[in-house]
Amino acid sequence: MTQTVELPLWLFVLIMLFAAVTALSHFLLPSVRWFFRRRLEKAVKRLNTRLKRPIEPFKLARRYDMIQRLIYDPEVSREIVNYARSNGVPENVAFEKAREYAREIVPSFSAVAYFSFGIRLARMLAKAIYRVETAQTNDRIFGEIPKEATVIFVMNHRSNMDYMLVTYLAARDSALSYAVGEWARVWPLSWLIKSLGAYFIRRRSRGALYRKVLARYVQMATEGGVNQAFYPEGGLSLTGRIQKPKMGLMSYLVEGFDPQGSRDVVFVPVAINYDRVLEDTVLIAADKRGDRRFGARISVVVGFILRNLWQRLTRQESRFGTAAVAFGAPLSLREAGPDPQVEALSCELMSRVEDVMPVLAVPAVCHALLHDGPVPDEDIAVRAGALFDAAPKGAAIVKPAQRALEIAKALESLTKRGLVEKRGTAWHVIPKYQSVLVFYANSIAHHFEKDAASA
Repeated sequence: MTQTVELPLWLFVLIMLFAAVTALSHFLLPSVRWFFRRRLEKAVKRLNTRLKRPIEPFKLARRYDMIQRLIYDPEVSREIVNYARSNGVPENVAFEKAREYAREIVPSFSAVAYFSFGIRLARMLAKAIYRVETAQTNDRIFGEIPKEATVIFVMNHRSNMDYMLVTYLAARDSALSYAVGEWARVWPLSWLIKSLGAYFIRRRSRGALYRKVLARYVQMATEGGVNQAFYPEGGLSLTGRIQKPKMGLMSYLVEGFDPQGSRDVVFVPVAINYDRVLEDTVLIAADKRGDRRFGARISVVVGFILRNLWQRLTRQESRFGTAAVAFGAPLSLREAGPDPQVEALSCELMSRVEDVMPVLAVPAVCHALLHDGPVPDEDIAVRAGALFDAAPKGAAIVKPAQRALEIAKALESLTKRGLVEKRGTAWHVIPKYQSVLVFYANSIAHHFEKDAASA
């Protein structure tokens, strides 16, 4: 027992390293985690006093616990058995496949990351690139929704800036959980997005097991009061018009809803429009090709950032006009009836999004130039202004006193981009760039097509 044992130095260092790791994992790390967990809970408690819709406990649950709850859910367990039978594999293999899906889907929400880093980044980007405007009725609409209801923002998808814009605007009210596509699964972007509460969706997956795991997560989050936001169109609009909605997420929400439960689900239609969409030429090119391959190069992105930064440093106007957000009339799932049809519900919500689509200066000018041909300089403000007057009340974002200035800025922006030109005393569209003007005019065309049909 008292004999001396000689060991190589490398083996002694390795043994001490293992001993240190064991001591940390069994004695120190649990205490450290408990200490920081308590501090985080106190910080969230203070934060909830400032939010109109406090963060629910479900959103703050540990990711490991949420994954375990999801894969042992009875419905998921039944689907695991079905997967094993149909694919001829042992149930433990099917179980690991479900665990893999759950790890991919379940976010690791961090209130610190969301409200300290995420919100600040969203605010900085949104205000650096656009003048942000909201409909006057937004606060009233959101404030009238019952506090105990789960809010689902149903939005049109114009740009990847949609995420930043709505996150920034919703910051004082609640924390949103987004459904994001496969573009966001690239590390380290995936880590950041998961910490902000977003969950990933495989757009092309048709496996029953994957769909069941995703459906149960969405249903659990909804039952737990997690406020969410998703794009029924499934992807960016290539034409500027609102696309036909996809039914996937909506069907999960409807199927998992209990009309007799204590928590209602309220859908809030959200219409987003821009004076300039950052990806406009990429989207138009994809539409002409007939695919959804977006060929933006990293050099273009870096060049845009550096150019924008230089303009800010030299105090030049670097923003791309106005970005506007308007809320439509909410739709309660409990009041939709005992057996709501998913397709009808989706179409109704997208119709409500269309009803409040903001009419901005660039879309209005593009619409006037495309429909009235060359427009005399003295008439352009009148014809574009008439579109503001004809727009539905919820879509009237630009105040009457600001319209002349906004139209002048729109013409200046379109001229700088080489899309229109003034010949003599009239404004003309450059023929080879007509598709760009059509893209912007399409965003508000439905407002005036309805009027023309009724006339």
